[in-house]
Amino acid sequence: MQIIQTVREMQHWSEDRRLERKTVAFVPTMGFLHEGHLSLVREAKNRGDVVVVSIFVNPMQFNQSSDFDKYPRNEAQDERALKELDTDVLFMPPPAEIYPDGYQSAVEVEQVSQPLCGAFRPGHFRGVATVVAKLFNMVKPHCALFGEKDFQQCVVIKRMVRDLNFDIDIVSLPTVREDDGLAMSSRNARLSAAERETSLCVSRALTAAQELVSGGQTSAAVILQSVQQILTQNAEVRVEYASLCHPETLEEVELISGPTLLAIAVWVGEVRLIDNCVLH
Repeated sequence: MQIIQTVREMQHWSEDRRLERKTVAFVPTMGFLHEGHLSLVREAKNRGDVVVVSIFVNPMQFNQSSDFDKYPRNEAQDERALKELDTDVLFMPPPAEIYPDGYQSAVEVEQVSQPLCGAFRPGHFRGVATVVAKLFNMVKPHCALFGEKDFQQCVVIKRMVRDLNFDIDIVSLPTVREDDGLAMSSRNARLSAAERETSLCVSRALTAAQELVSGGQTSAAVILQSVQQILTQNAEVRVEYASLCHPETLEEVELISGPTLLAIAVWVGEVRLIDNCVLH
């Protein structure tokens, strides 16, 4: 596995692979890799002749510097995991490579960035869209893979790619979960044992909502009432939002008339967790 740290070297590497008519598959991450990330890498190997994984904790998408500082990191562990999967390149640019002195440009994806996490984290998706667009220009992939745990992020990136005519296929893969249903996330490492048990209310709420829809319930208000009841059974849980919306526009719905996204964000102690499912 080759480790690249500069933009110029990354671009030249990808250009050489393209001249060799090889397909470049890309998995962008912020590191502290878990099975969810690694499942993306495995699928990338199925879809590309060569695979690039990036690790960059993007300061532009954090609302608070303290959250950025607390984000878990373990580069040595990440390198070992990616070597075991025969990853071709690990791209690990320092912040100065991504945001050099005097940097002042940004990418804004307007409508789908506003609801859900966007309503509580102003500027977050501006940071996400900007760094992903930059990484696309650095890695020059044919396809890029993302996990659906960050469903709104997937929607934002797909919209950006369509609107700005990036010649890249965006592949989104289902959320990978622990055996007890907890969605895998780098932030889970910050949960205490008790908090981790408490956080299972989120996956229980998603399951309950699907059961209601499978039983014929179409009222968003009724479904969300049940979801709220499950989430608030423990005083340690603070609900940021629970929303039923269209899976492409993210506009809220009142009735379930087709595939509908149930998106949830909660705080368990000092840790913010998000999860979702598309109800059928």
